[in-house]
Amino acid sequence: MSESERDTFRQRVYQIIAAIPAGQVTTYGNVAQLAGSPRAARQVGGILRKLPEGSSLPWHRVINRHGEISQQGEDFKRQRQALLSEGIMFENGRIDLKKHGWRW
Repeated sequence: MSESERDTFRQRVYQIIAAIPAGQVTTYGNVAQLAGSPRAARQVGGILRKLPEGSSLPWHRVINRHGEISQQGEDFKRQRQALLSEGIMFENGRIDLKKHGWRW
């Protein structure tokens, strides 16, 4: 993937994540698929890890395909709290993707 293709992919990822409504989540894989690279779920995670401090992008609404938060430590706590504050409930550590899942 060339640098311009990576930049274009990154911009599509930003647009998709910006469109996720409060109270809903989607998976890294779904974002990658919507951005045109269905096998690039890990790259989506990498893009989100590199977000600048204080970004308004709702990164916390992206979870793994099992309905779980992939972050650890303080980042896990921060993401969980942000999701809870939007009314997203966890059952046995997982989010019900049928209830809270979002598709473009």
